[in-house]
Amino acid sequence: MSLAVSPLGQEALDRPGAPRAVVEATLRDIARVNVWLGGRAAAAFGLDALLDGPLPQRELTLCDVGAGSGDIAHYLARRAARRGVTLTPLVMERHPVAARLCRRAGLPAAVSDGAHLPLGDRAVDVVLASQVLHHLGRDAAAALLRELDRVARLGVIVADLRRHLMAALGIWLASYPLRLHPVTRRDGVTSVRRGFTPGELGHLLRLAGVSGAVHRRPGYRLVAFWKVADAHR
Repeated sequence: MSLAVSPLGQEALDRPGAPRAVVEATLRDIARVNVWLGGRAAAAFGLDALLDGPLPQRELTLCDVGAGSGDIAHYLARRAARRGVTLTPLVMERHPVAARLCRRAGLPAAVSDGAHLPLGDRAVDVVLASQVLHHLGRDAAAALLRELDRVARLGVIVADLRRHLMAALGIWLASYPLRLHPVTRRDGVTSVRRGFTPGELGHLLRLAGVSGAVHRRPGYRLVAFWKVADAHR
């Protein structure tokens, strides 16, 4: 069973058959937006929280589910290194074009749907889903959260968009100086429409049976993170 897409519009990355050139342009744009509009910083906020305090070891693995071009996975590995932690990334992508881009960037990548990650229980230390959840309907999103929790040994980071009129206006206006592809401009607004309020994301966490707190971050971002119950056993 694959994860059902959110009913609120459709983006290029929702369609595995979307033209390769459009997908590649969109993923390059998303990487730039992540730098300038808070995507990288949101994921880093969650990673810093998980790495604070005692760690089982200084060499950890990161599974980035829905990694896009792999830009955030690379960034988090560099950030962890500044704390003396070796963070080795691998990525899971349902879109074959995105998986190829990740491999080209030197990241081990598998084509996989988030409903059934090809990993055993507690197989990796840190699991990340950045800007993935808003692509899914409610039940599919809760199923993905449970799957992320299943494979994590240390903890989970979920970073997504906070739905707000100013966020939609901001991505539309920023798309011009950032020279984003027209598809990215349109899809960026759709993404914000599909985003969450803090209460909605908190409800999804409870529906999935996980206990992460939801934090507002700059750039109209939301971040939830939690350590798994047996993280230090």
